[in-house]
Amino acid sequence: MKIVKVETFLVPPRWLFLKIETDEGISGWGEPVIEGRALTVKTAVEELSDYLIGKDPLLIEDLWQTMYRSGFYRGGPILMSAIAGIDQALWDIKGKYYNASIADLMGGSCRNSVRVYSWIGGDRPNDVGRAAMEKVAAGFTAVKMNGTEELQYIDSYEKVDQAIERIATVREAVGKYVGIGIDFHGRVHKPMAKILVKELEQFRPMFIEEPVLPENNEALRDIARISNIPLATGERMFSRWDFKKILQEGYVDIIQPDLSHAGGITECKKIFAMAEAYDVAVAPHCPLGPIALASCLQVDATSYNVFIQEQSLGIHYNQGSDLLDYLNDPGVFEYKDGYVDMLYKPGLGISINEEFVRTQAKVGHNWKNPVWRHQDGTIAEW
Repeated sequence: MKIVKVETFLVPPRWLFLKIETDEGISGWGEPVIEGRALTVKTAVEELSDYLIGKDPLLIEDLWQTMYRSGFYRGGPILMSAIAGIDQALWDIKGKYYNASIADLMGGSCRNSVRVYSWIGGDRPNDVGRAAMEKVAAGFTAVKMNGTEELQYIDSYEKVDQAIERIATVREAVGKYVGIGIDFHGRVHKPMAKILVKELEQFRPMFIEEPVLPENNEALRDIARISNIPLATGERMFSRWDFKKILQEGYVDIIQPDLSHAGGITECKKIFAMAEAYDVAVAPHCPLGPIALASCLQVDATSYNVFIQEQSLGIHYNQGSDLLDYLNDPGVFEYKDGYVDMLYKPGLGISINEEFVRTQAKVGHNWKNPVWRHQDGTIAEW
């Protein structure tokens, strides 16, 4: 069996899909994208396809190493996202070829389902109490929200109080035991993060995510010393080498690799295993489409230290199209009592509605991150 074609589809709301076809009629789907840089990743996929055409798609590890190591410059969000989507599609082909789920090919499942959380609030969250109650009423046992708007290195206690009030509203709305993930989104610098984590401890959050930017991960040491809240990070880290140092230092409790950013199924399985060796939990990042989520679930099924899975159904980004719209059988992602079942059909375990994908690719998108500025005119972290 040989790869004969690699095709990409820029589809709303902000995603990039790819399809790899073989000379035996078996095809696989992947989701290689960086939100806001989809066209750049598309170009990277097209460049990497030179390594794929004419090759055996079943040799996934060799193809992964070829794509990663054959360029003198390697790693980073663009190249690793391009590799990730290609890797997902190769695993999809392999599963279909052997009539087995990817999880089965990786050793089999160690769980029947995985807990999921749902997003509440947008970039500037408001009315989060009502939104949280709606998610709990829908069966979710955990939610995640942006904790703050933009913050300067040293900012006002008024903004601290606003964040505290927001979290307090959610805790009051959902009760004592619903999990609340608080995403700082890298918007908070170390001085303000140290204040916030102490103030938020009273609400017993499930975790605080990206309390500082990943390039400032050394600050996690100081934050961990003053707070008992589990610290999570990793959505902007792209390889096992990126995760190596924070795992060794021991200040992170939860890592959040993204299966569409961090090298795909092949690489993330290795990252999850590294984390297990350090007694660190995994909560894969996935505010993306159905292929990314299916990829997550396949690796979740085989990974003992995964405790919860992000998913994007109804997230504020999904204007006009949502992840179920692209599936022939949307029931595969049915959430029950805050959990979703593992996927057992061959390959990724989902069936993509290719006709709808091609129709939506004619619409396309040019989604970009919002650009925020502080009152003094300086650029703010989004």
